[in-house]
Amino acid sequence: MLKLLRSFIEQKHVLVLGFGREGKSTLRRLLEAGGAASITVADQNEVHPDGVSVPVICGPGYLDSMDRFDLVFKSPGIVLPREPETYSCRITSQTEVFFQAYRDRIVGITGTKGKSTTTTLLYHILKASGRDAVLAGNIGIPAFDILEEIGPDTTIVCELSCHQLEYIHVSPHLAVLLNIHEEHLDHYGTMEKYVHSKQQIYLHQHPEDILLCGLEVIPEKGSCASRVYTVSDTSESAHVRLAGSRILFEGHHYQIPVEEIHLLGHHNQVDIAFVYALCRMLGVSEEAFTAGLKSYEPLPHRLHFAGVRDGVRYYDDSISTICETTIQALKSVPAPGSVLIGGMDRGIDYTELIQYLSEDPVPHIILMEATGKRILEEIRQHYPDFRHPERLHSVQNLKEAVACAREVTPAGTACILSPAAASYGIFKNFEERGDTFIRYVFS
Repeated sequence: MLKLLRSFIEQKHVLVLGFGREGKSTLRRLLEAGGAASITVADQNEVHPDGVSVPVICGPGYLDSMDRFDLVFKSPGIVLPREPETYSCRITSQTEVFFQAYRDRIVGITGTKGKSTTTTLLYHILKASGRDAVLAGNIGIPAFDILEEIGPDTTIVCELSCHQLEYIHVSPHLAVLLNIHEEHLDHYGTMEKYVHSKQQIYLHQHPEDILLCGLEVIPEKGSCASRVYTVSDTSESAHVRLAGSRILFEGHHYQIPVEEIHLLGHHNQVDIAFVYALCRMLGVSEEAFTAGLKSYEPLPHRLHFAGVRDGVRYYDDSISTICETTIQALKSVPAPGSVLIGGMDRGIDYTELIQYLSEDPVPHIILMEATGKRILEEIRQHYPDFRHPERLHSVQNLKEAVACAREVTPAGTACILSPAAASYGIFKNFEERGDTFIRYVFS
């Protein structure tokens, strides 16, 4: 891997753009590989690389000097002010170089929702079955940090965000595209650009590669060179079918042991169907699959049961940033008594959620922050037939929302934090939002 990296940077002036966890990992490996004419770090914030002496560009203009360099390693999430082809430098990333080195053994997983659960579930089952596997990517583990763990028979399971896929020119051998919903429009501007970033997971595949995708995101004819397997819970024509809680794939009929696993809700059963097909492709026995499925513990902040107070069950679904996840939360949790919705307004369309809330019997809908105010205003202006509008409670923030929930949620029911909105600008991330929710509930 370091030899490949050296070939990328040999005698080049290199910029590490963004100095968070991935940027630090990239700098470390670039210095190990050696051979660059120069290496510079750029970040909007003031940063100080530990233990090394490299030039640093900081401040609001940190993106202005990119064309001074031959090669730029861009960290995910940085929004370039121009289209990448207008720069004279070559823009690459840690993900792209890693994929060039290991693509034949990578299972790459993306989607608007469900990718973390699908990725960690697959990794857990592989490890539990005795397979040599490593986990990397958007799950919080930079790919360059696991190089020493990769052996000749290692399966690499990578969660991939749209930002990691955005500018790559190589796709993994085994790719998974779960779904695409309206998201990240503040970054991409248009839904078309966001969709294209997700499609990068298969656009550079080879004929011998495999794409496993939801029926709603099948590639357009001629855009995908690999073999395509579809997954659906509605169509009998899909290669992988979820019928109730039974998975049908290539003559195999697998009954999900719903009462013996910790994953809650139908949407998680769809993720299980993806993982079942992947495990069959990777040679995992049905017995090993079942054992791993039963021992898997869900990730925090994903419809996570937080505990009981005053007879009310509290669920933390802070990762919810779109309408669909809030709808799934209300469908999945038994006897919802209240739901907390709202956060940063990124301009997504809330029509689907408003229409669902009108019909859903949840007795209390607590709306907070910018999107909560927008949803309430849209209901008042455009939905005169919204059923039982007295269920709507308007509050300023999460603290007030929890106080309201503790006052109005009936004992014996559940309170669900499922915001259908981003946390940015209010909290550092969705994890901090979920932790804050739990602290407010139980303090």
